[in-house]
Amino acid sequence: MKMNDTAYIKLIEEISLNAWPSHKIELYDGWLIRFSHNYTHRTNSVTQVGSSLIPIEEKIAYCEKIYENYHTPSIFKISPLIDPGFDKLLAERGYEIQHTTETMTMDFSDFCPLEPIGAEYEYYGRNSGLPSFVAYQDDVIVQLRDRITDDWIHSLFRLNGTTHPTLRRIVPSMFKAIPKETIVASIEIDGRMVASGLGIMDRGHVGLYAIYVDASCRHKNFGRAICSTILTEAKKKNATKAYLQVVEGNTYAKHLYQTLGFQDLYTYWFRVKELH
Repeated sequence: MKMNDTAYIKLIEEISLNAWPSHKIELYDGWLIRFSHNYTHRTNSVTQVGSSLIPIEEKIAYCEKIYENYHTPSIFKISPLIDPGFDKLLAERGYEIQHTTETMTMDFSDFCPLEPIGAEYEYYGRNSGLPSFVAYQDDVIVQLRDRITDDWIHSLFRLNGTTHPTLRRIVPSMFKAIPKETIVASIEIDGRMVASGLGIMDRGHVGLYAIYVDASCRHKNFGRAICSTILTEAKKKNATKAYLQVVEGNTYAKHLYQTLGFQDLYTYWFRVKELH
């Protein structure tokens, strides 16, 4: 890996950590121990962010005890920034690979958006400069807000199948703890959200998150319209690059992102040791 690649991966890792806060975080000798009742692997794992002084075996045992007390599996995030020997060590301790994820980035000079046919601006009470909606062919209308609302979160739960009472209680506070400017997108049919998306701005980049389309509405360009709208508005706000994460094997989403202009940057995965 070239030095400039390493520096850029480090930047993407940092801004993606900013973009998605955990319910609880502990900093331990250069490691972030994140816990969110297993909502996602990203928010419920150990991420290495700095240099270490404590012996590695001692540190792993400490993290395992933390997660054991939380009654969740021990999970470590493995990125290209991590010493490959650490991944091997976890494998020897019985950790299995889960949720291999491809990180994609795009320079806006490569952006190929779905072209809108109209937009409406409501300036009263809206300081973000975002249109209230952007219209596309075939009556596809993307609604935009500059903040995450409870209604949007609970509609998102329906789209992504979040039913556990604890998660429905804590996850809204995680979304509201995002410290960066957001672009919140949705498509509704008869007052019901059928597609969602979230753009999070940081250091000239916009990250795409929470891209979901209801199964009954696939292959109607809803995902493309959501992503195109968020990216276009982020570009107006002086973003020059975009990034996202897509789980390996999600070929439909991967193809969508490639046709928008995204390219692969790096792959990461999680090493998981289940509770016994």
